[in-house]
Amino acid sequence: MKFAFSTLGVPGLPLSEVLRLAVAHGYHGVELRAHPEEPVHPGLGPDERADAAAEFKAAGVEILGLAGYPRVAAPGDDEAVIEEIRDLVELARDLGAPFVRVFPGGEDEHADVIAARRLGTAAEYATDLGVRILLETHDSHRTGADAIRVLGPVGHRQVGALWDVMHTWLGGEQPLETYAALSPYLGYVQVKDIASAEDSTPLALGAGVLPLAECVEVLTRHGWDGWLCWEYEQRWYENAEPLPGLLSGGREHLGRLLNDSA
Repeated sequence: MKFAFSTLGVPGLPLSEVLRLAVAHGYHGVELRAHPEEPVHPGLGPDERADAAAEFKAAGVEILGLAGYPRVAAPGDDEAVIEEIRDLVELARDLGAPFVRVFPGGEDEHADVIAARRLGTAAEYATDLGVRILLETHDSHRTGADAIRVLGPVGHRQVGALWDVMHTWLGGEQPLETYAALSPYLGYVQVKDIASAEDSTPLALGAGVLPLAECVEVLTRHGWDGWLCWEYEQRWYENAEPLPGLLSGGREHLGRLLNDSA
């Protein structure tokens, strides 16, 4: 498996500094939060996109994916959501990123149908650009069982799943259950740690209650060799310990979990 971290943990940090951290602490890739607060977002022009891609290539660090914010199951107009996904997919194509992340965001009993319809439409565009759209286990669809109610009907290889281990745990799903549900669709896995179900302030990997060892063991046992991405939610918890000082320890912890599960 390869290791990445999300720029959600280093809000607003220039790309040169993000890449310096990745290289210094032994991470193979970075998940970029695609938001106007950040250096990389869909509003970038062609030259800025080319410069960002060149910076990553020069550093030998991969762009794992773009963490976007379309809410594919939310009520409202389809076209606005599909256009938001298209903008993300185009940015990913220009940067050489294989994945874009979308959220469910459902609010009513029509959520599954709405999400499947929009993702099915967006999938055709994503196919042409060689990018895969990943529905994150989050909010209205926080478990694997929830996510496959959407992914199954879509039935398209360019639409998959992003397993956020915190949300499936909060949803009461065991790692083996999540893997069984998501394995045909799995793009990559977001790891993190928190103190409790009531306190989701980010902690160093291994310092909290999330079943990281079980997740890695399940993935290893089934021969999965994709990405583990540390999503440290510094942006939403400004008093959390700064991520840069935790990066080496986090990579070492993931390495130990892999060795133990081998």
